[in-house]
Amino acid sequence: MAFSEFEQFRIERAIDAFMKQRRPRPDIREKLDLSARIERQSLVLYEVRPDWQDKTVIREHPFAKLTYVRTRNSWNIFWMRANLKWYGYEPEPSVRSIEEALQIVAEDKFACFFG
Repeated sequence: MAFSEFEQFRIERAIDAFMKQRRPRPDIREKLDLSARIERQSLVLYEVRPDWQDKTVIREHPFAKLTYVRTRNSWNIFWMRANLKWYGYEPEPSVRSIEEALQIVAEDKFACFFG
């Protein structure tokens, strides 16, 4: 089930606030940037950068996934390990709001999202 218009607006507003806080400086964004995409009931955050061999190819590397569970009215937080599998973020696997989930990703206390 897709997000309602109100939920979509709230998520987009939260993404804008997150990007203002964590996005790289404008002068290096062609070499490293952040992006977000809504995929079904999840918000996936990506690192965007040129391929190391062919600079004309732009690669997206997901690093965080926030999945909404409507039945529990909560957001599950996942991080991607080097084996390219999603793992629940152990210190705080579930929160009540998208803003709270994005704040946990932005703080990155255990260096799971930004290294």
